[in-house]
Amino acid sequence: MLPTDTIANRRQFLKWLSASPLLASPGLAGFNALAAEAMPTTRSPDPLMWGSLTPQNIISNPKDAINVFDFELACRKNVPPAHFGYMASGIDDEVTLRANREAFLKYYLRPRRMNDVSKMDMSMEIFGQTYASPICIAPTGGNKAYHADGEVAVARAARTGNHLEMLATGATTSIESAMEARGGPVWFQLYATSSWDVARALVKRAESAGSPVLAVTVDRVGGRNQETLFRLRATDNRDCKQCHSAASGGGGSGGDRDRRPNYAGIDLSKAGSMQSANMTWDFIKRLRDVTQMKIVLKGILTAEDAALAVQHGADGIIVSNHGGRGEDSGRGTIDALPEVIEAVKGRLPVLVDSGFRRGTDVVKALAMGARGVCIGRPYLWGLGAFGQAGVERVLELLRIETRAAMQQCGARSIKDLTPNHVRKF
Repeated sequence: MLPTDTIANRRQFLKWLSASPLLASPGLAGFNALAAEAMPTTRSPDPLMWGSLTPQNIISNPKDAINVFDFELACRKNVPPAHFGYMASGIDDEVTLRANREAFLKYYLRPRRMNDVSKMDMSMEIFGQTYASPICIAPTGGNKAYHADGEVAVARAARTGNHLEMLATGATTSIESAMEARGGPVWFQLYATSSWDVARALVKRAESAGSPVLAVTVDRVGGRNQETLFRLRATDNRDCKQCHSAASGGGGSGGDRDRRPNYAGIDLSKAGSMQSANMTWDFIKRLRDVTQMKIVLKGILTAEDAALAVQHGADGIIVSNHGGRGEDSGRGTIDALPEVIEAVKGRLPVLVDSGFRRGTDVVKALAMGARGVCIGRPYLWGLGAFGQAGVERVLELLRIETRAAMQQCGARSIKDLTPNHVRKF
């Protein structure tokens, strides 16, 4: 029998540990069972209780994975602590990070029967381009922090499955190289910085490379307290000064921007900040004057801003809270999606990201009216674990699950999914 103070301390530790994003992984589910006595939850943590703590059961081949969570521990094993921490982090209490997953529990799908779903069409059309799946690759920076092939491996995986891909401004691969590896159009995500001249130069580069769509991130307006990153970085015993300056924040932000090829040849001295705290709706008009690319706003979360996006001529919206990395409001994007869809009233396409891990998650969003769903961390888990093959398997598993969930809804195509297929508890 343990002393009372020992039991109390153990429970306190497990309660703290259960809030960490590192527990959202296959090999740590056993700890979640212990943590339940300290902090009961209404949701079984991802993954479910049969995950293994033992290192020998970490998958050694991407084909061994049975869901996307199987890749997280393999990624954690391969990737340096600071790099993994940067990817895994939310901010502050990471309430939004958790809400992005937990919010899916508020909604259920309504299966429909007696429909012939033996032949399925999962294709998605947007801006005149057709993709084989509604599952899209969200922009994530610094992919070479997870695998030497970086964004090239991701682009090749996107090509294999014919997925829509977006490349981050802060990618460790240029937009030109990503387009070549993808063998087709790649959207360019824009961090505008505080300087119009820098933003314009980035846009011109992307347009010259043949990128058809500009995804303007509008939710990074200031700093952020990435506690998981800071704690894991403290355990990293590598000398990282050659890659990151003291100002970099340890995960590939401002201080190592000169190592990011999309900035090559651009005078960054005019950018007092890599964030865009000075961005207003007039910025969209200025973009219209300098580019023929479609303009999509990434980071819209309210009906008011969705209506303003339509009013100011945006071509599309991505409902996003940056995967819980920009603000800690505590609201999941699946909760924000319906009001944005209602405000837009079909006048422009809406995509959504943040927290999508299952095919049922994808189908819920599609039924609500989203044109497509973007994923981020899952493909980074696959990249860090196995490179291109890992990304391909992550995308394959999500396609398999999405197809099965659509079949249960009696939907032969995305167009067959309607709000009648999803309800809120």
